[in-house]
Amino acid sequence: MLRRFTDHPATVNETYLQHMGSAFGFGSSMLVGAVACFVHGLFPWLCLTRGSDTIRALHRRMVTHRVAQPPAAARGSAVAAGD
Repeated sequence: MLRRFTDHPATVNETYLQHMGSAFGFGSSMLVGAVACFVHGLFPWLCLTRGSDTIRALHRRMVTHRVAQPPAAARGSAVAAGD
């Protein structure tokens, strides 16, 4: 049961608490970006780039600068020559 809390965070080199903090950070950034998009929809002269800036920043944090490891099943499934 505890593996459910640790397996996925380990694939991105984080502990459970570090991963929770990252997820909360991403979530709060998305909420702020979403509110800015709604404000922009109502008042087109406000929040001109906040939504797209948020998307670019989150992409940079999540995709461009992450250090991910393959899932545990993929790491241990290679068959060496002669096996």
